[in-house]
Amino acid sequence: MLVSYNWLQDYVKIDDIRAAEIAEKMTRGGIEIDIIHQLNNGISGIVVGHVLECTQHPNADKLNICKVDIGEEEPVQIICGAANIGANQKVVVAKVGAVLPGNFKIKKAKLRGEASHGMICSLQELGIESKLVHKDFSEGIYVFQEAVEVGSDALKALNLDDEVLELDLTPNRADCMNMIGVAYEVAALYSRDVMLPSIHVTASEEKSSDYVTVNVEAKEDNPYYGATIIKNVKVGPSPLWLQNRLMAAGIRPISNVVDVTNYVLLEYGQPLHAFDFDRFGSKEVLVRRAKAGEKIVSLDDVERELSSEHLVITNGIDPMAIAGVMGGAKSEVSTDTTTILLEAAYFKGSTVRKASRDLGLRSDSSARFEKGIDPRRVKTAAQRAATLIAELAGGTILSGVVEEDTLQIEEPIVTIALSRMNERLGMKLSTEEIQSILTRLRFEFSLNGDNVSVKAPSRRPDIRIEEDIIEEVARLYGYDNIATTLPEGKTTQGALTTYQAKRRQVRRFLEGAGLSQVITYSLTTAQKAKGFAGEYAGKAPIRLAMPMSEDRSTMRTSLIPHLFDVLTHNLNRKNNDVHVYEMGSVFTSEEETITKQPNEREMVAGALTGMWHEHAWQGEKKPVDFYVVKGILEGIFAELGLEEEIDFVQAKKPGLHPGRTATITFAGQEIGFIGQVHPTTQKAEDLKETYVYQLDLEVILSYEAKPVLYEALPRFPAIGRDIALVVDRDLASGDVKSVIVEAGGELLKSVRLFDLYQGEHMEAGKKSLAFSLTYFDPERTLTDEDVTTVHEKVLARLQEKVGATLRG
Repeated sequence: MLVSYNWLQDYVKIDDIRAAEIAEKMTRGGIEIDIIHQLNNGISGIVVGHVLECTQHPNADKLNICKVDIGEEEPVQIICGAANIGANQKVVVAKVGAVLPGNFKIKKAKLRGEASHGMICSLQELGIESKLVHKDFSEGIYVFQEAVEVGSDALKALNLDDEVLELDLTPNRADCMNMIGVAYEVAALYSRDVMLPSIHVTASEEKSSDYVTVNVEAKEDNPYYGATIIKNVKVGPSPLWLQNRLMAAGIRPISNVVDVTNYVLLEYGQPLHAFDFDRFGSKEVLVRRAKAGEKIVSLDDVERELSSEHLVITNGIDPMAIAGVMGGAKSEVSTDTTTILLEAAYFKGSTVRKASRDLGLRSDSSARFEKGIDPRRVKTAAQRAATLIAELAGGTILSGVVEEDTLQIEEPIVTIALSRMNERLGMKLSTEEIQSILTRLRFEFSLNGDNVSVKAPSRRPDIRIEEDIIEEVARLYGYDNIATTLPEGKTTQGALTTYQAKRRQVRRFLEGAGLSQVITYSLTTAQKAKGFAGEYAGKAPIRLAMPMSEDRSTMRTSLIPHLFDVLTHNLNRKNNDVHVYEMGSVFTSEEETITKQPNEREMVAGALTGMWHEHAWQGEKKPVDFYVVKGILEGIFAELGLEEEIDFVQAKKPGLHPGRTATITFAGQEIGFIGQVHPTTQKAEDLKETYVYQLDLEVILSYEAKPVLYEALPRFPAIGRDIALVVDRDLASGDVKSVIVEAGGELLKSVRLFDLYQGEHMEAGKKSLAFSLTYFDPERTLTDEDVTTVHEKVLARLQEKVGATLRG
């Protein structure tokens, strides 16, 4: 919505307030002002000139020598090449020294040997867009059609001293899609009065009902339709003031009759339409739904095919207009029109929206009907337009309005406790302050103790519930005046829950380890919804009832397939070293036919491929392998204090390499897996050697780990012993380590595997595992006897539990 600052002053006294201040105040009040357009575009030195003489240039066929009175002592000579230049015209003159848009400066010049002291201008040269210029002056210079003072400021005469506010309205503020609505808003913000136009209809003794009848079949779509007849109209150009206001609002002037309907549209927000009564085709106005396949040529000269869902204005037989959207070319007002049938109606917004969307035809009228107009202004707007047409086009208004009226005007009453309002706003506004704000808004209200009952005016369809009243009070009081307060409660504002803090801890660890976070869709294809590594084999996929596409039709049961897509995307773009992770939910259900909400579990998964680190100068390269990924997970568990509860157990899972896969158990419960992608799956997904993992994040983050206990720096030395054990080849090193830790007791502080040997000097079915054991007592220095006693106990337990012997 474009709002002229000069025009707005007709409805509210604001000449003491700058446009920029109004824009700032409205923005703070909830209606954003995107831009303030300065119409003068930096122009200066522009005056009204009177062409005294106009003669042919002696040396150029298309140039004229003009003597122009610009209000100075002597006329000036100006060379002009416009085809429509002539003597005795009032024109716009840029004097020598004037500045036009684009910082174009006017200087003395000689054109084909003749001096030129200035420039006679077109509207386009003054910065007015061609689409807004009346067709009579779309080419050539602009000629004033009414009395203007020679030598006066042409900027003022053309309204180019105006400023235009561009309102960025939200859908609920349709009340500000007109000048009067904006005036109500500004008046409320500044506590000023609204001055509505005075309307005095002077009608003849003839009755409109003698000329036309109105019948509405589709009463639900059109609860009110009124027709006014205006005779003896003389169609011609609008006066300059009217053209200026329309152009400031972004509308091109056409003729006095059409311009009046557009003017009232902008003024009241009520769309109107003027038919040429003699070309209408009958004395009956019938409003009905269109017939399927029925056609109409609209005002833009396009033939449009209608459906039974569209509402049309007909002459009883043929469509003359698409209701609320656009009129038809057959009954268009033209220069020879003498009798006007003026339509003012209330159309259902959804019906207009349907027609506008189906036909790809959006107009200023349809935009207002779609968002909702004030039903109380329909008749008033028609009276305003009729009086202006009579005034500007010399018409005679016939008495009475032919109408069909079933319109029910609803103005709901909203009751709210003042204490509740203050509680919601976190303020302590007094009753007097709230009363003052409601009065400024011109809302009818009554007080009953602590309760205030507000009658929502028909011009404000957005006022329906308690929160609407609270919002109005808050924005008029000033959002920037509301004191900053903290919520009251037991928890600290902004604190994370324990679960959230741990999740952030995991995320930071993974990113610190060199992995990048990705976020993928929760919806996937039915094939990918089958999961990965057999986690949810046999479970029913959860399919959406109304999917937008098959690619997003089913809820995912694993994060891994989506991470494959991320890897493929990067590999296709020659990014070969990719290390990513995702935290997200997976969805499962126990039902074959889903009737309940699915189970949602938060997981963390990762996928790594390419080089883990590479030092070109030293010539070092380390590709990603199983132990790199296992080390990352062990780091997470250590970070959360879970290392004692976690075990990696060799396993076989679908889609993963059988010799490089492990399940991850937590306190004996399987919570995830880690492994290399099987070569077959790797080829199918167009990947290189890739390692993946997935963990049930909810399990590990919900566990209450033992608090971290800090120990003093050791004062006594530790003693280390290395042992090489011969064990069965199938025995896991973790099982051996568990026996050592159990047998070592309190003196054994750490156990580390540092060597594995399987070679020709080892008997069949056996392997050698070498461990480094560290013994330490924080209270004393250990003796060899102390360590030997414990160490022999460890060796005995190894022999007993796993059949391990010392390697000779």
